[in-house]
Amino acid sequence: MSRATYPLKLPNSVKKAAQRLAKEGGVSLNQLIAAAVAEKIGVIETAADFFKKRAGKAKGDGLMKFLRNAAPSGHLDARIPQSGDSHEEQGTTGK
Repeated sequence: MSRATYPLKLPNSVKKAAQRLAKEGGVSLNQLIAAAVAEKIGVIETAADFFKKRAGKAKGDGLMKFLRNAAPSGHLDARIPQSGDSHEEQGTTGK
């Protein structure tokens, strides 16, 4: 594995917390930071892949149509069924 050196400037509070966690974990500060960066990369790349797959071939105009039909800000509660509403008021037939 090739390695690269990168001078890292951390706020003192972050460095102290990282040093504490490294000591508690029995690893060096360098190992902790390298593992944390690798973990963050994995999370971001996994999320990006998820959203790409989820979006599929969707286009922005479908989203815009959905947003145009959404309730105006502050009026969302009017669309949520309340206890005591009949099935007709909730948009269901109860069947």
